[in-house]
Amino acid sequence: MNYNVRGENIEVTPAIREYVEKKISKLERYFTEAPDAKVNVNLRFNPDKTSKVEVTIPLQNLVLRAEETNSDMYAGIDLISDKLERQIRKHKTKVNRKFREKGVEPFQLTTNTTTEVIDDDDLELVRTKRFDLKPMDSEEAILQMNMLGHNFFVFTNADTNRTNVVYKRKDGRYGLIEAH
Repeated sequence: MNYNVRGENIEVTPAIREYVEKKISKLERYFTEAPDAKVNVNLRFNPDKTSKVEVTIPLQNLVLRAEETNSDMYAGIDLISDKLERQIRKHKTKVNRKFREKGVEPFQLTTNTTTEVIDDDDLELVRTKRFDLKPMDSEEAILQMNMLGHNFFVFTNADTNRTNVVYKRKDGRYGLIEAH
């Protein structure tokens, strides 16, 4: 895996870079062959003396992404590594279950590690909603989302006539997802 480690308000020292690479490279044991992936790591030191660590690993059929805010950057990196490991195991369990149901050879990450069984209750679909998408602009969609008290809102963009999603970010601002 190739690492792109960037720092905001912090200098990425060789020690920090080595620690990140050491922790994230442990994820390679879950793959039968080392993925040719570009690992993007963002390290940010905030004015309130906390640090934020973001890691994105785009793979062929899966994007692994996690972020963590912690007062200790090294502890944040440890927590990120654990989160990504859980994501890989969860994906492996989900994909293997689908292959077993179809009677096909299951997806192989690796066989030399023990895997946690993921509780099926975590993946249970408990409600389905159907509704007509009203054409509107993103500002109106944000107002609708806030009025409903939700943290996301699906709508048809009046300008492009495509399905879009507005969502509230952890920092209190808003994001827009546009479908192509």
